Amino acid sequence: MPIQRLRISGYRSVRQLSLELGPVNVIVGANGSGKTNLYRALYLLVAASEGRLARTLAEEGGTPSVLWAGSRGAKQPVRLTVQVEMGELAYELSCGIVPNLPRSTDPFKLDPEVKSEHLWAWSGGRKVVLMERKDRTAFMRDADGKRVTFPTQLWNSESVLDQLGEPHRFPRLSEVQRTFSAWRFYHHFRTDPDAAMRHPRVGVRTPVLAHDGADLAAALLTILQIGDTRGLEQGIDDAFPGARLEVQSSEGRFSLFMHMPGLSRPMAATELSDGTLRYLCLLAALLSPRPPPFLALNEPETSLHPDLLEPLGRLVLRAARDSQVWVTTHAEPLARTVAQASRCSPVYLVKRDGATQVEGALDGDSSDFVEEEEEEEEDRGG
Repeated sequence: MPIQRLRISGYRSVRQLSLELGPVNVIVGANGSGKTNLYRALYLLVAASEGRLARTLAEEGGTPSVLWAGSRGAKQPVRLTVQVEMGELAYELSCGIVPNLPRSTDPFKLDPEVKSEHLWAWSGGRKVVLMERKDRTAFMRDADGKRVTFPTQLWNSESVLDQLGEPHRFPRLSEVQRTFSAWRFYHHFRTDPDAAMRHPRVGVRTPVLAHDGADLAAALLTILQIGDTRGLEQGIDDAFPGARLEVQSSEGRFSLFMHMPGLSRPMAATELSDGTLRYLCLLAALLSPRPPPFLALNEPETSLHPDLLEPLGRLVLRAARDSQVWVTTHAEPLARTVAQASRCSPVYLVKRDGATQVEGALDGDSSDFVEEEEEEEEDRGG
């Protein structure tokens, strides 16, 4: 289920934003424009599907720290809302802060409180509510279309998706949960001298690279054995003409080497530059033998030489054969390479009065959210 539209409101610098997505999506903006906030907002859905929503927001400073801090209407609630439309389905998660009750001594007041959660489906031109949550209670429609109440009180800081039992009974909700869990995000690869990828490491067959690239050698060897070997070799030669990758194994410990033209011995991972290692990590992520439905890269150009941006752009396009791809960047050559070959138009973000907006878009996008609420009421009345 590819994402067709993303809507975000009340999250960090995003007061309100709506964005139509395609097979390849390039988000461009200067430092501080808020492009990483869009990436993080999407990742919140993954965290919610895996029971890590509260922990993920805690890593960002706690719920109050991630809420839009700019001006809002007098009666407008302080909420963080993320909504995605995927084919005939639409899912929305809305969070706020724990109420500051009189005499409250709750030590977990920085936790999120899920205020509402919805899953809709379009059927015959009409939007049907498949799941609706208000605070700690929820109802959903089962496989027979019957409306049932969630059997237990919901944990207020986590999504229904993680607390769902009997997935066979609620197949559409379970489908959304599995889809979000299969999304893949890469933001930072650790390449310092003590990084795991620079040293021999016990490995297993690795079709999916770890988020920090720790299992790089095993992931690359897996591609060479059961994946897109030709794509891997082309990706290396495109970036480092004449170079060749080698992965050695000694008693189950994998070590990475690069054969470079003009050198009499291969270079070990400990000798490779940060940029070279990051490019190899991107190779492993983009050529995964188990491609995800959605793959997001946040500023992949970090530490890369400008000459590597066009080869990286071609790798992104190769990955787009099997996955919907999202790239946030401030590197114009990378955006241009991907956009020209994929015929997609980059989305340029700007800041206006502290709020992240799409360049050229009208101020605000409230009509989209109002329309959803009106349609939901209509469905209840039916």
